[in-house]
Amino acid sequence: SLQVKMTLYHLGNCLALACGPYLIAYKYSILSEYGSFWRCVRVGAAYLATQLVKLLLLATFFPIDSASIQFDPWAEFLKATVDLGDLVGIYLLLLKMSGKGDLKILATGLGWAGAELIATKSIGLWVGARGTEFTWEYMQMSFDANINLVHHVTVAALLLQWGRSEARRKTLVGLVMLLCSYR
Repeated sequence: SLQVKMTLYHLGNCLALACGPYLIAYKYSILSEYGSFWRCVRVGAAYLATQLVKLLLLATFFPIDSASIQFDPWAEFLKATVDLGDLVGIYLLLLKMSGKGDLKILATGLGWAGAELIATKSIGLWVGARGTEFTWEYMQMSFDANINLVHHVTVAALLLQWGRSEARRKTLVGLVMLLCSYR
C-alpha cells in the first residue's frame, strides 16, 4: 500500500514537472486570451506529420546495413540533416498561421513541444515512473521536456525573424537556426 502510494507520488511529481510549464505557458500568456488551443492542436498534428515524413525519408534513403560495421561520417551527417525537416515544418506553420507575431511564436513553439512531449516522453514516464524504485532518469526526462519547450519557442522566434529580416541579418539568424537543428 505504501509502495503504491510512493510510486504514484513519483509519477505525479514527474508529470507535474514535465507538463506544468506547458500549462502555465498557455494559461498565463497571450494564447489563452485568444483561445488558441486548437491552433496548438493543429501544430501538434503538423508535428506528427513532419515526423512521419522524416521517418519515411530515413527509411527510404538511409537504410541500415547490418552487415557493415564501419562508421561512415558522411552518411551520419546526411542522416542528421533530415532533422532540418523540423525547421521546414515550423516555418511553413508560421507562414500559414494568422495572427500577431508573438501569438504565432507561442502557438507554434508550445504546440510543437507539447506534441513532442506526448509522442516521445509520455509512455516512458507512465511506464517507468510508476516502477517500484526511484530513479533520476524520469526526473531528467521531465526536465528535458522543459528544455525542449524553451528550445522550440526559440526556434519558432528565430524562424519568424529569419523570414522578416533583411539579407545582412538573415545569414546570422540562419546560422543560429542550423546550429539549433543539430542537437
